[in-house]
Amino acid sequence: MARLTWHGHSTFTLETDSGHRVMFDPFLDENPKSDIQVADVQELDFILVSHGHFDHFQDAIPLAKKTGATLISTFEIVGFCQENGLENVHPLHIGGGNHFAFGYAKMTPALHGGQVDGDEEGAFTTVPGGWWLDMPGKTLYHAGDTALLMEMQLLKGKVDVALLPIGDNFTMGPEDAARAVEFIEPRVVIPMHYSTWEPIEQDPNEFRDRVAGLAEVVILDPGDSYNF
Repeated sequence: MARLTWHGHSTFTLETDSGHRVMFDPFLDENPKSDIQVADVQELDFILVSHGHFDHFQDAIPLAKKTGATLISTFEIVGFCQENGLENVHPLHIGGGNHFAFGYAKMTPALHGGQVDGDEEGAFTTVPGGWWLDMPGKTLYHAGDTALLMEMQLLKGKVDVALLPIGDNFTMGPEDAARAVEFIEPRVVIPMHYSTWEPIEQDPNEFRDRVAGLAEVVILDPGDSYNF
């Protein structure tokens, strides 16, 4: 059984059936909602970065250096990481995927900004993405930061657990995220990227009400886990 732990915002740790530890979008030390800090993380095998904004990427390089985890992201973000001393990396891009020890990881489209935090010259600007993971017996979709996209319909019937932003202002809000559930038809959906700061304050129960039986909605507090 796999275990998914939410650390607030869009940061999750996935412990797979195979025993691998995968972290999505590390944002811990300056995340006011996080249950852990970089100093608390002792073991990671892979780090998946959806895009380069500080609240998804800020702790990725320190964690990769500390744990030796393989950092996986777009070609440009990986290039920036290499410029900053990372060697254990794997570049992908939107629509492309690769088989890793934990399963198959594919980058999905997302509509958002492409700035890379720490790139003062703007040389590594890239496009944002999401993640679709196909692991033995289960699938997971981490949407990253995104607006509602028609392309989400391509995931219909291919997602067991969907992690969707509901914060509005910078990403989908509850209404559009509920429409995304209609498009994807996951078995379970977990809301993310909300209530970290005032501009994205949301009541996740409103999202649950909007989904209204289309999928099971699991609302987590930072530090809570969901087994699937």
